Amino acid sequence: MYTLTIEREFAAAHALREYDGKCSRVHGHNYRVEVSVSGELDGSGMVLDFSLFKRVCGEVLDELDHRMLNETPPFDQQNPTCELICKHIYGRLAEQLRPSGVRVRRVRVWETPTSSATYEPTPEGP
Repeated sequence: MYTLTIEREFAAAHALREYDGKCSRVHGHNYRVEVSVSGELDGSGMVLDFSLFKRVCGEVLDELDHRMLNETPPFDQQNPTCELICKHIYGRLAEQLRPSGVRVRRVRVWETPTSSATYEPTPEGP
């Protein structure tokens, strides 16, 4: 089993609901996202073409980039916490990459250079 990892970025604003602190007010982040996928090698010796991996990840992150997350599905219905952002990105990538035969292993999102959350599904699934 091989694992590939890429990093991407997006910028967005949010306000945490049901939170007593500064983050309950609208503020923004330059999010950094690390995504790892795993799979077996194909006939050309690759798990997944990095250009395809980056393109698909970019398309998913474009749905969040330069948005007010509280107004952007699914965060118009759920709190736009770093943890839930990780899980959302994971779900969208798993959906998009399923035809390629790779498995999304982990999504890590940094809100700041020193604060991140990671989503890894349990072996039974998300």
